[in-house]
Amino acid sequence: MDAKELEKALEAVLFAAGRVVTLKELRKIFPEKSSQELKEALISLKELYKDRGITLNEVAGGYRFETRPDFAPYLRRLIFGSPPKLSRAALETLAIVAYKQPITKAEVEAIRGVDSSGALRNLLEKDLIKICGRKDVPGRPILYGTTPKFMEIFGLKDLAELPKLEELEKMLADGEH
Repeated sequence: MDAKELEKALEAVLFAAGRVVTLKELRKIFPEKSSQELKEALISLKELYKDRGITLNEVAGGYRFETRPDFAPYLRRLIFGSPPKLSRAALETLAIVAYKQPITKAEVEAIRGVDSSGALRNLLEKDLIKICGRKDVPGRPILYGTTPKFMEIFGLKDLAELPKLEELEKMLADGEH
């Protein structure tokens, strides 16, 4: 299989998957190809799709086709009904977990100032956070962190891509004027 055929095959696999596909999975699908050959083909595909309605993005440790954000209004018209939304409490809790992980329920509640049991349970059910272990203190409270699904939904390669807290504060301050 030459480089162009590999690109076409990768395109088909990524399109059909409809989810993030890791390089490790691609190595199993294309055992005759090296990681370097796969990466080069993915870079070529990414370049091919840069000015199209969809793009190839590296997300949550893998690759997937995504629609471009500027076409979101058209896609919203396509979708009947709205997707389930997170409550303000759940969003606040998710943000705290994302920025402070691993974090305990008590630490989340200390920041929010209110009980966060319901929000944590809701986020666990939606697979946006997970239990990452226990803190080495008396009582050994559960530690929470974000999941790959969180990374995928928010289009992040890793947590370093989260906006800096200073950037968020500036955005909030600008929005209030």
